[in-house]
Amino acid sequence: MPDILKGLWITIQATFYGSLVAFALGLVWALLLRSPSLPRARTSSRGWYPLVTWPVSIVVEFIRNTPLLVQLFFLFFVLPGWGLTFAPLTTGVIGLGLHYSTYTSEVYRAGIDGVPPGQWEAATALSLPRRRTWTAVILPQAFRRVVPALGNYVIAMFKDTPLLAGITVADMLFQANSISATTFDYLEPITVVGILFVVISYPTSLLLRALERRLVR
Repeated sequence: MPDILKGLWITIQATFYGSLVAFALGLVWALLLRSPSLPRARTSSRGWYPLVTWPVSIVVEFIRNTPLLVQLFFLFFVLPGWGLTFAPLTTGVIGLGLHYSTYTSEVYRAGIDGVPPGQWEAATALSLPRRRTWTAVILPQAFRRVVPALGNYVIAMFKDTPLLAGITVADMLFQANSISATTFDYLEPITVVGILFVVISYPTSLLLRALERRLVR
């Protein structure tokens, strides 16, 4: 079924670019919401801290506690009324990335909080600039801890891509529904889509488990 394979490619694109958005934006959320009790954070003024964290936390919690499909519909059907129109696939990537960034932010925060306090103290003792401390000391160690969890969210995002059919993205489910509407045969197209999801998701989960075992050595 070449149409479903074309849909698979679009599904992979949506997952890949959505993951990039989720990883980048999730790190931004995590840094804005990081605990003020972290050793390095004590050197900064706390006066501005609630002014930043409260609005960001409200946005993050709102996104996290509303359905992804509702968010996709908002981006695709509501924003054009305000003059913001995107292509269906672009809308899907933004929706997936924005939704999952709220979850990856917690993964990043856990990784940052898991960095031993001695690392912060060593960076302070060496008088490293704050940017150097984050890029050369803290974030590399945090990333090592969070890679497996981030991979799990990529798989979850991949399995959520059928929701993009609701905004006319020609993914696998959209193509399967189009074939079924023409042939009146729903069993074969939908079954093929389900098999493709398993064929891709399960081996990927095994690779993530192997990566996790390697990283924790």
